[in-house]
Amino acid sequence: MPTQTTLPLTTVTFPEISLRTRDGHKLRGYFGELFREHSPILHNHYEDGSLRYGYPLVQYKVLHNLPTLVGLRDGASLLAQLFLQIRELDLDGDKIPVLSKHIRHEQAAIGLSEDLHKYKFETLWMALNQENFRDYRNNTEAGQQAQLKRVLISQLLAVFKDVGLWLGPDDRIMLHLDVSERATQFKNQTMLAFSGTFTSNIILPDGLGLGKQVARGFGSVKRI
Repeated sequence: MPTQTTLPLTTVTFPEISLRTRDGHKLRGYFGELFREHSPILHNHYEDGSLRYGYPLVQYKVLHNLPTLVGLRDGASLLAQLFLQIRELDLDGDKIPVLSKHIRHEQAAIGLSEDLHKYKFETLWMALNQENFRDYRNNTEAGQQAQLKRVLISQLLAVFKDVGLWLGPDDRIMLHLDVSERATQFKNQTMLAFSGTFTSNIILPDGLGLGKQVARGFGSVKRI
């Protein structure tokens, strides 16, 4: 079975607009509502209000103050179709005209690699859910690092599965993680997240998100 594939990836940026990193959720709210009738992929809800589970195929983020939309697989073609319709951003009633926008469409490699690659979390990685957060807090420092490594590997495997990659019993993800704790505000709650880097024998497209809340911009990676 193949351990690497390519997938369509569309990245839309707005070079004349500057936002804060935490505004990623506002982008998701605006575009999810604006294009609600087009596809549940854009907001991860079906017409009956139920949640679409699985890896978000359209992600909304602010990278280096730049509003950025990332679509992969079916999300890539959706963003390309809707690109010309984007004329303004309405963020909590603050209407910002879109004077220019940029689109990049590519076939991006993803999967296991014969080489090691280093990645940086460009936005905070929200690694833990409520259950494993309790385990994390009760762990030793070495145990915490081992737990975070297991969590990241499981998140990578989940992404691979959603793009149709299944690793065999002899396929192994090697990973070295170097992250530190950061506090972040999410839905008016202080949450634990992480910043830093990891090195692994995997290939990921720049801009892809890992962990929780990737649709709102968390856990965005870049190869360095």
